[in-house]
Amino acid sequence: MNKYSTLHLIYIVLLSFAGLFLVQLSDAQVKKDTSLVYRIDIKKEIDHTSQIYLSRGLNEARQLGADAILIHLNTYGGLLEAADSMRTAILYSPIPVYVFIDNNAASAGALISLACRKIYMRKGASIGAATVVDQTGGSMPDKYQSYMRSMMRSTAEAHGKDTIINGKDTTYRWIRDPQIAEAMVDDRVVIPNLIDSGKTLTFTAEEAVKWGFCDGIAESEDEILTKYIGYKEYELTSYSPSWSDNLKGFLMNPIFQSILILIIIGGIYFELQTPGVGFPLAAAIVAAILYFSPLYIEGLAQNWEILLFVVGLILIALEIFVIPGFGIAGVSGIILVVAGFFLSLLDNVNFNFEGVSTTDTGRATLTVLIGFVLGTVSVVWLSSKIGTTGLFRRVALVADLENTTSSPVLTDLIGKEGVAYTVLRPSGKVTIEGELYDAVSESGYIEKGTAVRIVRFENAQVYVEIIN
Repeated sequence: MNKYSTLHLIYIVLLSFAGLFLVQLSDAQVKKDTSLVYRIDIKKEIDHTSQIYLSRGLNEARQLGADAILIHLNTYGGLLEAADSMRTAILYSPIPVYVFIDNNAASAGALISLACRKIYMRKGASIGAATVVDQTGGSMPDKYQSYMRSMMRSTAEAHGKDTIINGKDTTYRWIRDPQIAEAMVDDRVVIPNLIDSGKTLTFTAEEAVKWGFCDGIAESEDEILTKYIGYKEYELTSYSPSWSDNLKGFLMNPIFQSILILIIIGGIYFELQTPGVGFPLAAAIVAAILYFSPLYIEGLAQNWEILLFVVGLILIALEIFVIPGFGIAGVSGIILVVAGFFLSLLDNVNFNFEGVSTTDTGRATLTVLIGFVLGTVSVVWLSSKIGTTGLFRRVALVADLENTTSSPVLTDLIGKEGVAYTVLRPSGKVTIEGELYDAVSESGYIEKGTAVRIVRFENAQVYVEIIN
């Protein structure tokens, strides 16, 4: 190969590299000119599931390096605590968050919309009516309204003020008037030329534009992104909820959490009343797993909080089976179990509650309280029904047991004396003539080793009283 051929080859190679470089530069320029918009659909009741949607969507948008986040919203409202967490996440998002109100942004939906940088509404849509109501639709007490007023007001204030210069005069005007935001909650707020006392404020799209609570009316997401935000070219990526997101949202519903606490209490109680290991204990274990697992995955329940619950159960078991009477161990066990349930619902860091809102604390208290009250009532009620009459009469073996060959033998024990083999609270075990029997006390609490007398037999159990 002569020198001319070599130079020719080098020239071709250099041209090839230059071409590749220009292609890559062109692709990079195209990507730079194309904005990435991440869309999150919230077209349902505001609850823990929609809270998970938003949280996951915001995280994924940050990972993808999105330029903007667009929430497509249509909701009549929902849980206040979920809405509070969502509006906080939006306010502190490093990526600008915009909202497109497709039809409704009522109550909790209004709070979430107020947190977004810009609000866009479809013609015919509405925003407002943020009064806190109960399950029946009635207004909650003023302390709840006060908290909602504060959140609406502070959310509006977070967007700051516009500076208006008119000649030598400089004035400042709220971008979103906090008093108007408060009027969406409190019907006592009066704003001249807008709302009279006795009415809760709700804006139409046109009214929201006029009063600064809507930045534009649009009929599509494309119109918002091109006309109002100003993207010439954009790529739209949407958040797709997974089945696990929906499951976690369901499991973290306060009502379902209260039911799980009820099952745990009832399962443990009835397991202690029956010999061996059976269905009640299995139900309690499954309920405990369903209660703590989503909280642990979400980072709410820490290892030590779950450990409190486990240690509490151990202390209660020791009090029942080992330690006579009911004292420090039993009371401590109950306190630790309650603390485990309660603290697992709060986003505290090593017992530091600075970031925990009063709403979260109230929700956790109410969830645990309802669970324990319902659990206690259910245990008392079911204890009086199982095996006799009422709800469980068809599954109890009352009639059959009376006709078995063992019934006459046990019936013959009536009047015989024995000793309490375990503590009876009121259920336990007794020994009669060297044989062990399931027994129920008719004299209240009976210590282990106390002399007892059998007074009757029913449902495969002997009923005993203390020998005076």
